[in-house]
Amino acid sequence: MGDGANAGLLILRVAVGLTMVAHGYNHIFRGGKIAGTGRWFESLGMKPGWLHAWLASITELGAGTMLAFGLLTPFAAGACAGVMFVAWITNHRTNGFFIFRPGEGWEYVMNLAMASLALGALGAGEWSIDHKIDWIGEHIVGLDGLWIALVVGAGGAAALLAVFWRPEKKEAAS
Repeated sequence: MGDGANAGLLILRVAVGLTMVAHGYNHIFRGGKIAGTGRWFESLGMKPGWLHAWLASITELGAGTMLAFGLLTPFAAGACAGVMFVAWITNHRTNGFFIFRPGEGWEYVMNLAMASLALGALGAGEWSIDHKIDWIGEHIVGLDGLWIALVVGAGGAAALLAVFWRPEKKEAAS
């Protein structure tokens, strides 16, 4: 792999990874802090809200850091995609495409999820911890990496939503 491809992967990994870290940090330490994040998650139907606030925040911090450094990349990419899939379904899907629309559309979470899946398929590149320590993450690329990222991300999100997502029922207009 050439230096241009390695630089591109590093830029993408760091951008997506640090964005995820910033979200996790914000959920825990900014705004309404973890308690406010829990109440917001509860309002989206993720019950109990405090549990999902912690799960999402810790996943964003951990997987985002792993992705930025290129550590177990397909798994970290899948975890980042999974958090975005849950956000897409619970909060953004009914608000249209554009993020600047009322309620925040799904373009932003879709792009983070797809970039994460792409990193799962492409791998971390040579400028990564996976490469430096010749660990398993460096050798799982292509369709194998994509499948791992999809199972972790989409599979994890589907399982979490099936077990815990209980949105309020909208009453039909008479």
